[in-house]
Amino acid sequence: MDKQLTAFITMTFSKQFLKLKKDNKLTQQEMADRCGMHITQVRRYEAGQAQPSIEILKKIALAFNVTADWLIFEEGERALPNNLQLKFEAVSQMSEEDQRAIQSIIDGMILKHTANSLSVSSSK
Repeated sequence: MDKQLTAFITMTFSKQFLKLKKDNKLTQQEMADRCGMHITQVRRYEAGQAQPSIEILKKIALAFNVTADWLIFEEGERALPNNLQLKFEAVSQMSEEDQRAIQSIIDGMILKHTANSLSVSSSK
């Protein structure tokens, strides 16, 4: 994994992990107990010295009823542009059949884009 990306994820996770502990008024030991880990690991996460595994992310997310995305991404980082958000809200009001049709179209466009990207990359 790219070092900058790793550092960013670690920084964001550390901040969110500390926020969970503070918002729930937990000690490090209580945080460790609630997440099913050793207090040493809690300290390492808080200090940004370690990254959680996917399994640990899942445990934390379940323990605090948050998403894994919330734990690792900055607020709004994965938000859709407003024009797409409005379109997807409109789609959510459609019948299941229409939603499946739109999803198939989107899947096809993603495949086309991926294929084009791969052919451009391989020609370099």
